Amino acid sequence: MTKTLADIAKDMAGIDIAILSTHTEGGEIANRPMSNNGDVAYDGTSYYFALQTTRVISDIEQDPKVGLGFSSEAGIFSEGIYVAVEGLADLIRDKTAFQRHWNPDLDKWFEQGVDTPGLVLIRVKAKRMTCWKGREEFEVTI
Repeated sequence: MTKTLADIAKDMAGIDIAILSTHTEGGEIANRPMSNNGDVAYDGTSYYFALQTTRVISDIEQDPKVGLGFSSEAGIFSEGIYVAVEGLADLIRDKTAFQRHWNPDLDKWFEQGVDTPGLVLIRVKAKRMTCWKGREEFEVTI
């Protein structure tokens, strides 16, 4: 069964934290939780902030293929949804773009706001999505 992105976007609304997976220099997979910064109206593109000196940035510079995992609060046999995204990441270093995706909650992580030295915006564009909702598994057309 295949569904459209619009079909599942409302189920994903409110999911703020994703697990972002990258390929390390040694070929391993590294995972870390990342916040959507309140930008949760999912349209196939996700945005995350990080510092240039972090492994997530060096991993993406070496290999832009990433994975994202989303999970709603409900359990697997309820109305909850689990989403696995395969995508390509690119790195944005433009303050105008930072301002479009910034919210005050980020100030606790980046005290100088969009002027934080070494700030990078990670943009992940989905290429393939698989979802599980209750006992149903389906692909999503992007």
